[in-house]
Parts: sequence; structure tokens; C-alpha cells
Amino acid sequence: MNTQFKKGVLELIVLLSVNKKDRYGYELIVEVSKVVDVNDGTIYPLLKRLTNEKYFDTYLVESTEGPSRKYYKINDRGRARLSELLNIWSEFSDSVNQFIKESKEHE
Repeated sequence: MNTQFKKGVLELIVLLSVNKKDRYGYELIVEVSKVVDVNDGTIYPLLKRLTNEKYFDTYLVESTEGPSRKYYKINDRGRARLSELLNIWSEFSDSVNQFIKESKEHE
């Protein structure tokens, strides 16, 4: 996938993933990778920003496989941001799809 396309939609995908259920970092990388190719260097800074912008609350859970895991939980502010991004995405994708359809009609 084109890097610029990915950057534009990554926040939406992360918010949608955490909205489904609370997730820790690596689990989120696996989930997001089902849609777009990502790595830790992409996801962790985004999680930090979204947490700093108060879209997520975090909590620690003990792990039998190593250190405690930090889980991200979407809050009301995060759900409002998710709703805003879904509306923006819907309008954007509808406009692009309409443009593509009209362009093909003139081929």
C-alpha cells in the first residue's frame, strides 16, 4: 500500500481496533497488519500521540510471558474522534469513488 495512503488512514484503523476491544501494543500491531503493513516504529509513536491527546486511557496487566503489558482503552473523547474520522473517511471515499466512476464513463 502507498505510504501516504497508509499514513492517512492509520489513526482510523487503530481507533477502530481499540474500539473493538482493549489492546496492548504488539497485539495492536498484529491486528492493524491485517489491513496495512505496519511495524513498531509506526504504531508506538501513534499510540503515544493518541494517549497524549486523551483518546485512550491506559492500564497495566501482569503477563506470564515477561513484563506487564500496557493496554489501551478507548474513552468517550476517543469514540468522538473515531466518529469524526469515520465521517471524514466516508465523505472522502465516496467523493473519490464517484470521481473514478465518472472518469471511467468518459474513457
